[in-house]
Amino acid sequence: MWELLICFMATVAFAIIFNTPTRLLWRIGLIGVFAWTIYSSIQNINVSFIAAAALAAFSASFMSYGLSRRHHVPVTTFVIPGIIPLVPGGKAYETMLAFVEENYIEGLSQGAATLLHAGAIAGGVVFALSVFSIGRGVDQKYET
Repeated sequence: MWELLICFMATVAFAIIFNTPTRLLWRIGLIGVFAWTIYSSIQNINVSFIAAAALAAFSASFMSYGLSRRHHVPVTTFVIPGIIPLVPGGKAYETMLAFVEENYIEGLSQGAATLLHAGAIAGGVVFALSVFSIGRGVDQKYET
């Protein structure tokens, strides 16, 4: 429960930093909680952290695209803060710490895991974009 509350607060804090309209803050916080819940739930059933991150990022992005259409704001208003709980900051820290301590093998291992995690998040976001882009032709893109 505390984990979800902290996740909500962190997501909303990043949304405030990005000057998000205040009327959308609680929705953005729920996207972050939703993404974290999916990520941690999938890991609890022994699925790799890479697949969990990709699915959580896809889910958060999919939800963000729907909300952005409903509220007539850019999708990045929801996506960027919504995936903040998934960002592998701890893994990046452990990577740098291993290199500072001259433990290069561990640093390379942690670095590869960090890059895979970040790539999975990016892949999930891009896949959600492609799902929402299906059926939109070149001519439709420029219509208002």
